[in-house]
Formats: sequence, structure tokens, C-alpha cells
Amino acid sequence: MTEYKQCSYSLRKAIKQAKRQYRDKVESQFNGSDTRGMWQGPQSITDYKKKTSPVADHDALLPDKLNNFFARFEDNTVPPTRPATTTCGLCVNPRKAAGPDGIPGRVLRACADQLAGVFTDIFNQSLSQSAVPTCFKRATIVPVPKKAKVTELNDYRPEALTSVIMKCFERLVKDHITSILPDTLDPLQFAYLPNRSTDDAIAITLPTALTHLDKRNTYVRMLFIDYSSAFNTIVSSKLVIKLETLGLDPVLCNWVLDFLTGRPQVVRVGNISTPLILNTGATQGCVLSPLLYSLFTHDFFRRLNKFGLSPKTLTNFYRCTIESILSGCITAWYGNCSAHNRKALQRVVRTA
Repeated sequence: MTEYKQCSYSLRKAIKQAKRQYRDKVESQFNGSDTRGMWQGPQSITDYKKKTSPVADHDALLPDKLNNFFARFEDNTVPPTRPATTTCGLCVNPRKAAGPDGIPGRVLRACADQLAGVFTDIFNQSLSQSAVPTCFKRATIVPVPKKAKVTELNDYRPEALTSVIMKCFERLVKDHITSILPDTLDPLQFAYLPNRSTDDAIAITLPTALTHLDKRNTYVRMLFIDYSSAFNTIVSSKLVIKLETLGLDPVLCNWVLDFLTGRPQVVRVGNISTPLILNTGATQGCVLSPLLYSLFTHDFFRRLNKFGLSPKTLTNFYRCTIESILSGCITAWYGNCSAHNRKALQRVVRTA
């Protein structure tokens, strides 16, 4: 019995000593800067933080599933739906010429409901992979004379015949891009926009000019520039950067880049030319080309998107623009013109 009491006393003494040591340890953690160690004690006592179970490795596809799940917010491009594809097919103009694939619009319109499911799957696969099938990018160019008497190659306008299926796809993409564009685009852009035309541009410009002319000793200068082959000036790599700045999804931007590059093209004038692969510009006649050109140039007048800027800024812009336009042709033209025309040209340059 005496031995039992002695062992019991020793146990109680050891327990008290262990509690005292643990209390001193906890107090030292609170008094110090070891916050991690401070929380480890309560967590171990209360079992607040349980150990996570290991990831099941019996599923070979689990890594890909998790990777796609974790990246689910990366692609915010709304996929085309079957009803939208059907509606787009029903809107095909049956009188339009067929593209390089030879499929006429009247066939697609008549079978729009039956083909909608297949085309929807193809369109969604194309968007998800940021790749446009080569057969959809083919274009047959039919040159149209710009004037009655053709004297050089520049007197022809390249009108492209593209796949009618691709035109439907482009309309769906165009509607999606238009719906997500910010409201910060140039309000004075009137080209290639719905419910806008040159009449609207005149309605805004003319009153401003007339109001300014009502003041004494004032005048108005207007500069009109016509870009030759405007759609061919689109640089796809720069366009993608601008589209990303406007908030378009990277997957959709890469799709646009693939759409503009690697485009097979032939010219049909009686015979068919040798195919060429184009990587610059946008095909004239495609549904997306006007919108892409408008977005490519939307920031051109970023500093002049409102009236009332300082005369110095406007003068510098005007002179730089005139100099840029004239410098390319003055050298070639100046040497062949008469002395009278040379003096007239010098006056124009000085006035500008």
C-alpha cells in the first residue's frame, strides 16, 4: 500500500510538472512572435485543422480533369448554341454566290435545322482550340474594276468569295464581340457600326464647323484621307494586343489571330491562279473584316476624340498627318513636274 501511494504521488507530481512546463511554453509563445507555434497548440488540442486525405490516384484522367477545372475561369467566351446557329443559317441569302467549297447558300438555308447540331459542334471546337479549319479560310478573289477603263492592277477591287458556312460562324463571333465591347470606344466612329452612317458624321461635323465660323476671323480646315486597301493594313499581331486591351478573352483573341493568318487565296479571272498563303490583313468580303478594322483603328483619334482641344495640339496633328501623306509621293512627283507646279507644291507644304 505504501508503494502504491508513493507511485501515485510521483505520478501526480509529474503531471503537475508537465502541466506547468506546458503552461510556460504556451505563455512564452504568446509573449513572443511565434504566431505559428501559438496556433499549433489549440489546433492540436481541438483537432481544428484535420489532415487532408491524399488525392486518389486510381483515376488516370484525374490530373487532366483537375487542370481543366482549375482553369475553368480562363475562357469566358460564350459558345454558340444550336438555336443561334439555326437562326444564322435561316438568314443566309440564297442569292449569294457559293464559296470555294461550292456549297450554295440556298442549300444551307433549306437544311439549317438539320445541320445546326453538326455546325454548332464544329464552331465550339474551333473556338475552344483557337483554330479555324483551313477549308473555312479559303478565299476565291474575283477582281472587280473600280472604273470603266482599267489601266493598271490597282484599278481592280478584290472581292472575296468565302465559305457560306464560315460567314455564319463569323456572324456569331461578331455578335459576341460586339456585345462585350466597352463603352469607351471612339464615339465619333461611324464606319462599320450598326445604325450609323456618313450622314451621322455630317450631322455632327457640319454644325460644329458652322458654329465656329460664326465667330469673327475664324476658318475651318477639314482633312479627308482615303486609305488604299484599308483592310490589308491590319497587322494581326497588333490587332490581338488591342483586342486583349478591350477585354476580349485570350482564347477568342487567339482564334482571331488564327482566322487572319494562314489564309489560302486564289484569283479567278477565267482561269484560276496559283494559291498563295496570306498572313497579313483581312479578307475583303468577310463578315468580321469591317469590325476588326474598326477595332484596329479605334484608338487612332484617342487624343482627338472630342472637340475643344488646344490649337497647338490640333496644329501639330494636322501638320504631322500632312507631312506623313505628302512625304511618300513628293520625292517621286517633284522631279517630273513643271516649275509652276513646284512652286504651287511648296506653297501647299508651307501652308500645311
